[in-house]
Amino acid sequence: MIRPVFEPETLPVIATGADLPPVTGEHLTPDALRARFDRQLAWTPEKIADAPWRNADLDPRVAAVLVPLVVRPRGLTVLLTQRADHLSDHAGQVSFPGGRQEPFDADATATALREAREEVGLDASRVEVLGALPDYLTGTGFRVSPIIGLVHPPFSLEIDPLEVAEVFEVPLAFLMDPSNHEERLFRYEGGERRFFAMPYPRGELTVAPEAAEQRGEPDTQTVTPAAVQSGQHFIWGATAAMLRNLYRFLAA
Repeated sequence: MIRPVFEPETLPVIATGADLPPVTGEHLTPDALRARFDRQLAWTPEKIADAPWRNADLDPRVAAVLVPLVVRPRGLTVLLTQRADHLSDHAGQVSFPGGRQEPFDADATATALREAREEVGLDASRVEVLGALPDYLTGTGFRVSPIIGLVHPPFSLEIDPLEVAEVFEVPLAFLMDPSNHEERLFRYEGGERRFFAMPYPRGELTVAPEAAEQRGEPDTQTVTPAAVQSGQHFIWGATAAMLRNLYRFLAA
C-alpha cells in the first residue's frame, strides 16, 4: 500500500486522555524512576499501532532511540530533536535521538547511545541507562527499541545539522499528564489511522540550556509571550506513541 501524505497538525482531535490521572511528581524523580525499572510490575502497552500501510511481508529494520530524561533542578525534562527537513525518513518531525542498528553495535543500548552522540553530541558517560520499553513498529518499517536514560548535567551538545534542525526540552510532567495527549484521526482511501499527538508551546524550553550557552544565548527556560505565540512543537506519531507507553509504564 502506498503511504498517503497528510499534515498531522490539521487533522481533528477525536479524544484526549483527560479522564486518566497524571503521573504525580513524586513518581517523576530519578530515584522513583530507578525504583520503577527495578520492579517487575505488570502493565499493558498502548494498543494503537503506527501506520497500517506498512508492508507486513518485509522484515522491519532494527533501530533504537534514546529517551533522554535530563535531571534539572526544576524536575526531569525530555530532550527531543526536530529532524532535518531533507531526511528520507520522518523528515522535519520531532523525535528522540536514535537510528538504525549497525553490525558493530553490541545491542540496542549501544545503538541508542551511539546515535545520540552522533546526532546531538551527547556523551554516553553522562547517561545513566535505566532500562527499555517494548519495541515499537513504525509505518516506515523500523522496529524501534526505546532506551530510557537519565542524563546528568553538566554536559555539552553539538548538533549534527545534516540530521538535526533543533534540540529542545519538554518537562516530563507535561508529557506524563494524559490531558496533554491528543488522539487524532486520519481517514484515507481504504481505511483510517489513529495516532497520538502532544503539542507543546514553542519557546518554553525551545533550546536545551547547554546548547543555548554554547551559542551565547540566555537561559531559555523563561516563557515569553512572543516565544509562545511563535507556534508549537508538534510531537506525534512514533515519538508520541513511545511517550504514551512511558506514561502507561510509570502509571502502572
